[in-house]
Amino acid sequence: MSTLLRLGVPAGSLKDATAELFRRAGYQITFPSRSYYPTIDDERIECLLIRAQEMARYVDQGVLDCGLTGHDWIMETGADVHEVAELVFSKVSRRPVRWVLCVPETSPIQSVKDLEGKRIATEAVGLTRRYLEKHGVTAEVEFSWGATEVKPPKLVDAIVEVTETGSSLRANDLRIVDEVIQSTPRFIANHKAYADPVKRQMIDDMALMLRGAMAAEGKVGLMMNVPRANLQKVLSLLPALQKPTVSTLSDELWCDVNTIIEESIVREIIPRLKAAGARGIVEYPLNKLID
Repeated sequence: MSTLLRLGVPAGSLKDATAELFRRAGYQITFPSRSYYPTIDDERIECLLIRAQEMARYVDQGVLDCGLTGHDWIMETGADVHEVAELVFSKVSRRPVRWVLCVPETSPIQSVKDLEGKRIATEAVGLTRRYLEKHGVTAEVEFSWGATEVKPPKLVDAIVEVTETGSSLRANDLRIVDEVIQSTPRFIANHKAYADPVKRQMIDDMALMLRGAMAAEGKVGLMMNVPRANLQKVLSLLPALQKPTVSTLSDELWCDVNTIIEESIVREIIPRLKAAGARGIVEYPLNKLID
């Protein structure tokens, strides 16, 4: 087996978010114009740009050794892959995306049971059919090639569509009847590739760095000098992930305090730290946070 690691990068809406996540993890991915082969600053890795909907299937087949895709597309394709890590990021938010059953606001349909004998459009045909089967409902499910939100009520009775914020559904006067599945991005690997010691180490290292980059998102480091007499007062103000690191300076009457906090509270906490006696306060960015 070749030791070149074949990595699938999701095309479309997740491409930029994926590239940014990899950048923070320490990997520089660039996208040459009109090429489906992004370059990465690691000669041991070869990238392929591919739709997230197809990623799990190609990883299952061994065309790719690993890649990023949604849990929804793993379920939709029925791919047999190894899930290395869950990576909760998306094009809009850090919330999971939801596949939801929707009908027009004026529709009499109030529950999945009311879909008996009806027509449903969706890109996730397999997910939808299994959902209906679970509820004992028989309905016609057709594949939607796009613009699914505009199809009811003239073309179909209902749709199953993915949403993050619900804004597009509301804009098309659609009402959510039920949630079919929640999904988050997953870093997946081919079973045979993951059994290879060299590739497994590369995949695990990459997953560690990706998780570290995600853990650091929205957090910053703070370091400051604190009079030892004021140390407990300053420490009581710090909502750290772990206990702050406290080191003695050359002047034993002073300490160095280093900690990690949410970036959103920096503007509130720094004035209080200064009032409590902290001096030389420095805020610094974090790229990765490894437990």
